[in-house]
Amino acid sequence: MPIKLIIDTDPGVDDSMAILAAFNSPEVEILGLTSIYGNVPTPMATRNALTLCHLAGRSDVPVVEGAHKSLRGVAKERIADFVHGSDGFGNTNPPLAEASPAPGSAAEFIVRCAREHPGEVVVLALAALTNVALALHLDPQLPEKLNRLVVLGGAFNVNGNVNPAAEANIFGDPDAANVVFSRVPNCYVVGLDVTHQCKITARQLDGLQGRGRHGTFLRSISQFYLGYHRRVYDMEAVYVHDTAALAAVVDPALFDWEEGGVVVVTDGPAKGRTIRDEGHKRWVGTNEWQGLPAIKVALGVRSERLVSWVLDRMAR
Repeated sequence: MPIKLIIDTDPGVDDSMAILAAFNSPEVEILGLTSIYGNVPTPMATRNALTLCHLAGRSDVPVVEGAHKSLRGVAKERIADFVHGSDGFGNTNPPLAEASPAPGSAAEFIVRCAREHPGEVVVLALAALTNVALALHLDPQLPEKLNRLVVLGGAFNVNGNVNPAAEANIFGDPDAANVVFSRVPNCYVVGLDVTHQCKITARQLDGLQGRGRHGTFLRSISQFYLGYHRRVYDMEAVYVHDTAALAAVVDPALFDWEEGGVVVVTDGPAKGRTIRDEGHKRWVGTNEWQGLPAIKVALGVRSERLVSWVLDRMAR
């Protein structure tokens, strides 16, 4: 049976890649998209998610709007228009779907789906974890009802991408990340440790032109994104982030997973840093990691296989 999937998203070029790849993946049944701030503000994320569903011919899939601010009530400090363009689609300004989001909140939608399909739903969280934390507040037993939570976020043994300490999604709401990592044992975290090992080259992006239902669209929106990688990383390629997390939903064996409790720094210059207890020592005294669930963190990846899988799913 296909995996029942909720995608919590802030589209975003890389989110668009993952969402359209998911619609092209028979292994998953998309129950809905929930929107959140990050690459773009929440209302734009909702609009873009509706447009992606329309492009996929799946306007039947509900899009539910999520939080506009972090758990502390703070708006996103930095919108990544310099990465994804002012429209989230690489400044291509495609026609937008004339549709409205489904009623209710993202957190309510996650809780309802988990209740209706106990043990079957996977939440793929591609942005700040505010919606997931709010869902846990609504239903403290949510982890027992979910099959898995797959999180795109974190930088454990590498530098971040907001600053040397922090990855963007965790930085967006570190308090929410601490809530989630402390309460969801069936959590799989895919961060920069592995996504920075996976690259799609400029030539491979050009190869999407004219392929499948969405290849031309994805090639077009990726050009601004590619320009960002040229300026910042000095490479003719883009990192594979969101679609790597989708791959973790479909084929977790593509990754090497290490377990341990994770604490997120919530203030100061290292805000958003993810720190895992590697489990190599029996600690004397108490610390914040004791009693936390041993969540799974991806620290290795079969990068060539993953990139090949991603390109195939985007070009179908």
